Amino acid sequence: MPDTPQPSVELDDQLCFALYAASRAVTARYRPMLDKMGLTYPQYLVMMLLWEEDGQTVGQLGSRLALDSGTLSPLLKRLTAAGLVTRHRRVDDERSVSIQLTAAGRELESQAFEVSRDMIGALGMTIAEFDHLKGELRTLTDRVSSDGNSSPN
Repeated sequence: MPDTPQPSVELDDQLCFALYAASRAVTARYRPMLDKMGLTYPQYLVMMLLWEEDGQTVGQLGSRLALDSGTLSPLLKRLTAAGLVTRHRRVDDERSVSIQLTAAGRELESQAFEVSRDMIGALGMTIAEFDHLKGELRTLTDRVSSDGNSSPN
């Protein structure tokens, strides 16, 4: 197909490297702000989901973040030890564990708004550019997460 990128082994031609470099740069920008909150980036993602909707199950959190329980469980244990969340077996399904914010966990939400504001400022994008980039990245994620078929349609 003439309108698709040509295969290459040059680093600068790789979309994966551009994404990797961008991800590292964004995460590095978050690090000092999250250090002040006492959170790692993955912990911050969990906290954002709980600020959206408290009392989610481990399974719900893992599904939204695309993390397995082997990765998520230690992270939740650290948040529990830090006094930011509690974990309880659900009464309606004892196989399921519900994660609840503590008062200290809820209090961090206001600091998260500051982090979001600072990151938006660092990006220097218009609303349209911001929304377009998020949409493109979601499309990319959906395409590479599908059945592995490499054809565009």
